[in-house]
Amino acid sequence: MGGAVYNSAILHSSNLQVVNPALRAASGVRVVLQISFLILGFSVAAQAADWNGPEQQLARKIIAVTGPGAVAWTLENRSSLGKRDSDVVSNGLRAALETLGIRFVKPEEAAASVAIVLSENPNAYVWVAEIQQGAGDAAVVMVSTPRAEGSVVTHDSVPLTLRKIALWAQEDRILDVAVLEENVTPTQIAVLDPEKVALYRLRGGKWEQEQSLELSHARPWPRDIRGRLLPAKDHLLDAYLPGVQCHSSAGMPLTMSCHDSDDPWPLVVRSLSGGTLNFGASGGVPPQVTPMGSFFAPTRNFFTGALTRGLGKFTTIPKFYSAAFIPQDKYVLWLFAAVDGQVHMVDGMSDLTVRLGWGSDLTSVKTSCGAGWQVLATNTAGQAGDSVRAFEFPDRTAVPVSAAVDFPGEVTALWTEAKGDTAVAVARNQETGNYEAFRLAVACNQ
Repeated sequence: MGGAVYNSAILHSSNLQVVNPALRAASGVRVVLQISFLILGFSVAAQAADWNGPEQQLARKIIAVTGPGAVAWTLENRSSLGKRDSDVVSNGLRAALETLGIRFVKPEEAAASVAIVLSENPNAYVWVAEIQQGAGDAAVVMVSTPRAEGSVVTHDSVPLTLRKIALWAQEDRILDVAVLEENVTPTQIAVLDPEKVALYRLRGGKWEQEQSLELSHARPWPRDIRGRLLPAKDHLLDAYLPGVQCHSSAGMPLTMSCHDSDDPWPLVVRSLSGGTLNFGASGGVPPQVTPMGSFFAPTRNFFTGALTRGLGKFTTIPKFYSAAFIPQDKYVLWLFAAVDGQVHMVDGMSDLTVRLGWGSDLTSVKTSCGAGWQVLATNTAGQAGDSVRAFEFPDRTAVPVSAAVDFPGEVTALWTEAKGDTAVAVARNQETGNYEAFRLAVACNQ
């Protein structure tokens, strides 16, 4: 997408050594442990595994809000820390809070509740505590501690293949393509451009136009126009454009009715929302992917950041071009490609800003491969054009799981298809000037 800001890729992640919780019994033992790690040549890991500083800091921030007294608490590890390290942190925080006058009780006996989340970004561990006292607004305090330097997540090979399948090409700008019917390959498609929705059917190996439905709009389109095309439940199609929404008729021959609208655009296709999805291997109750929308700026090419449903405590986020989500074992991680080129990772408790070196287009797909969910994200490949790659997100770390798929020019659109397991990417061919739409499908490598 034009106008995006691109940033350097993150070079470092973290694989931490873990510490036996029993060694917390005395501070002298901690010193002995650190010396032992130094002898073994693991000084960086030992430093990262000494959590006493951030434990004390977070405990003091919590007690400044609650004061001494009866507190109910929970702690959830959403970071890449192993179970032993997270237990170490949990025990250390409890001890630090008890020293400051906190008594841990059942929720019905508590004067305050404290929900702690161990989170992270590519540069630091971030611990967030949400404190609720009475019926007032919750208070949030947090601390961060750097990751160990020099540790890198390595992957010898990419386990998945991202396939690029040609759908349609034309001179006019393509905003989106919806596959309406298919039998192994698509047999009927709808193509959205700034002035119409065109329906095509494959007959005898050739595409033939069935109908062309004009889109009415009172105001000129923004220069870098974007649009979304989605099949509907009780009629054929809905089209979302800046400041305008259009709906097809239910019967044939089709007509398209358009009106000025500031209603939100959907960020989750219907097939991926509205119910509990069976993901994760924890054996617990998985979270729900609920319908989510955001408001599109009618004179620009981005979303305003206002959300139709709150993500935990967040009802607004910074302006963004596109969004994706990855369901984790106990929560849903949302990724927003902000207009400043950064990616916001929002889990409902925290908003972590990272630089992943991505472009401005990203989306999610649910497949039978790998972890079951992948994020497809664009990247600038230089003068040759853009590329798209599949990523998975174990513990907030973007792990590439496919090779990059190159495009003949700038990628101008990337949307999840209605069925949820594939995406449509549109690029402008640098040589011909035409717009070309492709389906992107994730294949499992054997």
